[in-house]
Amino acid sequence: MVASSIRGVRARQIFDSRGRPTVEADVELEDGTTRRAAVPSGASTGKHEAHELRDGDPQVYAGLGVLQAVRSVQNVIAAAVIGFDARDQETLDAHLRELDGTPRLERLGANAILAVSMAACRAAAAADEVPLYVHIARLAGVDQPVLPMPMINILSGGAHARRGMDVQDFLVIPTGAVGLDQALREVAAVRAAAGRLLSDEGKSVLLADEGGFSPGYETAREALELLVRAIEAAGLRPGDDVSIAMDVAATQLVTPQGDYFLRREGRSLSTAGMVEQVLGWVERFPIISIEDGLAEDDWAGWRTLTARLGGKVQLLGDDLFCTNVARIRQGIELGVANAVLIKLNQIGTVSDTLAALGVARHAGYRTVVSARSGETEDPFIADLAVGSAAGQIKVGSLSSSERMAKYNQLVRIQETLGSTHFSRGL
Repeated sequence: MVASSIRGVRARQIFDSRGRPTVEADVELEDGTTRRAAVPSGASTGKHEAHELRDGDPQVYAGLGVLQAVRSVQNVIAAAVIGFDARDQETLDAHLRELDGTPRLERLGANAILAVSMAACRAAAAADEVPLYVHIARLAGVDQPVLPMPMINILSGGAHARRGMDVQDFLVIPTGAVGLDQALREVAAVRAAAGRLLSDEGKSVLLADEGGFSPGYETAREALELLVRAIEAAGLRPGDDVSIAMDVAATQLVTPQGDYFLRREGRSLSTAGMVEQVLGWVERFPIISIEDGLAEDDWAGWRTLTARLGGKVQLLGDDLFCTNVARIRQGIELGVANAVLIKLNQIGTVSDTLAALGVARHAGYRTVVSARSGETEDPFIADLAVGSAAGQIKVGSLSSSERMAKYNQLVRIQETLGSTHFSRGL
């Protein structure tokens, strides 16, 4: 046995930022090093994501318990990974997939497998006495880790805010910033200005799942106008200092008939109509990134949207790609989108996540490492974004400890890495 061989694994049920159960695992190595990791959970989930194993007992946490996934770790995974070298992430993760034996990790649960995969990754870094981002850079074959440009939530609707607005998230990107400190400072000013303007309008400043305000505007235009005013009120220039991003989460808008229904506006749109709607937003406002502008399997529509907008803005696939190498390659072959959202729990292991990042990067697609609406205080994705040189990170708003844990980790990493290694992102 080498010092970094796995000696023991434990798991437990903890709680995410929405108060829902999730899985946390500890991995202990032969040298005594022990590290843990906690798994996030999404609300706006695509059908192609890896399977999150829940207990389904309506009398206990409304069926959302994860004790089955915890038992997967305790009763199956723990014994099966004893002796595996935590430094060899790819071999460990391949073994975890083989243990499950299903494409979407439905037997043991992607939440069970990912908790062990992440904890082992963190333990290996500790055993080598290097920061996690340095270890991830080695795994990813990255020579120079880079601090990511943040994409930060200001207003929320969709599944993140009880359908208060049709579009799920309105975000800002501090495109004029030359360092992380400036980026966070400017977005904090925009967020504060947005809160003041909403209060002046008599709109709600209650927070949605990812910490954004949930004003319940009837149209996306109203939300976009508010963002422009907030940027200006912060003393910044829309489109120069700070630009706008949208997460449409269009899969959530699709009707059984295949149309897109904007419930708050009372409008039903065909794919062509939805493409024109997105084009209209981009033409009228300083928008530089559109996430999931169309549904997860509307490949023909995505080709049209990419042909019309791909040279102008970042077209970011989330539900479309699900951090899945096969789907990313399909998109590349079809010439669909130009950027990939990266979420660890969509695919279930660290190695598969790094593979998705690699395939996207090789094809010239931008990459954005993302949190989920149900997060924990685990800042793993901050190190993932830096170590993989993803270029961008999407964590949520500048509020709530589970969000700030990631931003604070980036601040700590900056002390070691240096502010000059900052991605302009777009």
